[in-house]
Amino acid sequence: MMSQEQNDLITRTGATTPCGRLMRMYWQPAALVDELLGERPVRPVRLLGENLVLFRDEQGRYGLIDRHCAHRGADLAFGRLEHGGLRCAFHGWLFDTSGQCLETPAEPSGSQLCANIRQRAYPVVERSGILWAYLGEGQPPAFPEIDCFIAPDSHTFAFKGHMACNWLQALEVGIDPAHASYLHRFFEDEDTSAAYGRQFRAASASSELPMTKILRDYDRPIINVEQTEYGLRLIALREIDAERTHVRVTNQLFPHGFVIPMSTEMTITQWHVPVDDQNCYWYAIFTSYSTQVDKNKMREQRLELYELPDYISRKNKANDYGFDAGEQRTSTYTGMGHDINVHDQWAVESMGPIQDRTKEHLGQSDKAIVQYRRLLRQEIEKVAGGEAPILVLDESNARSIQGPATMDGIGPTQGWETFWMEVDVKRRRGAPWAAPVPKDIAAKVPHLTAAE
Repeated sequence: MMSQEQNDLITRTGATTPCGRLMRMYWQPAALVDELLGERPVRPVRLLGENLVLFRDEQGRYGLIDRHCAHRGADLAFGRLEHGGLRCAFHGWLFDTSGQCLETPAEPSGSQLCANIRQRAYPVVERSGILWAYLGEGQPPAFPEIDCFIAPDSHTFAFKGHMACNWLQALEVGIDPAHASYLHRFFEDEDTSAAYGRQFRAASASSELPMTKILRDYDRPIINVEQTEYGLRLIALREIDAERTHVRVTNQLFPHGFVIPMSTEMTITQWHVPVDDQNCYWYAIFTSYSTQVDKNKMREQRLELYELPDYISRKNKANDYGFDAGEQRTSTYTGMGHDINVHDQWAVESMGPIQDRTKEHLGQSDKAIVQYRRLLRQEIEKVAGGEAPILVLDESNARSIQGPATMDGIGPTQGWETFWMEVDVKRRRGAPWAAPVPKDIAAKVPHLTAAE
């Protein structure tokens, strides 16, 4: 358990809060690139509790500025894109992507009022199908050279979904290896050849056993947690017999991301971004190491499940997440369909808008959550003391963070420690764009580097 004060410290992300100051030292996903396609590329955005408007001008430049006009506070999300900026529909004040006021047309001819008017604005960059915003002070950090950012556009696909809860409980479900054996349990296994684009449905590497069977039959994983330069590495071991063990390696990417294997050829890098303290979006980049991503198929699969423009799950609290008692008896453990994102959403939203951690009781299987919370408090304290937290990089050390390595497959019960690294390296060597051996893995197993 923790005190209410401790819970507030690690969940609240407003501009003046300790955790909010930490979050503002990183680039934050603000929207999908797809959201600014079409004839009117303007979107209201709420991010870290701030009300903003995102737009693309006629020259293709992105701007993220305060949503309420500096003149009289009218809503710029209803503004007009013209003459190099976003014009307020109330009095015609015009703002460019930097927030500078360009025109105040109702003022007398020759007025210089606009020269001294600047709307608060934040930098925006495009990476792998996502528009990222930096809400902090000073120079933005460099992006780490992890796989999802260095892969070509043809090998990535981005999507998002809304969750009506605090960002931290949404993140913590992703760094909890034990829950999948129950929350995502399926009573029947499907044809793994039809698993493209669907999580926990493919066969594990080095085996034809479907993940659904492994999770169902082996529900007491041994969980190892290692601290890394980017956050945490999580290793879940499910021993099948004396010779074979299922190994699943995932990563927590500080502050609110994780990297998990989706199949033998694809990973998911996902962030849980605070909209405010009671809502968040998950943003995911699917990265393929072999063939190009079938973006149309991936998008069609997800648009069947989510309603635009706000990316709200069609199964949600308002309709009991599609719960069906008959299905729960015969098909899925939750009775909430086959989309594991719905399962996760029910679990974290059912805790309440902000989980009351003063009442929880953690066990040994929660060791990753315990270590992450400790890391989060540590980095909040560093920022309060004027230090830079982990993964705040500049161009000189952006390459120091690569990968990170993931794995989902069956290896030897004795020797799994190097087996999973070798599987990851083999996959990377088939992808010309990927770092053949991430630096942290090369340091642990030098023979992998020597084999290049």
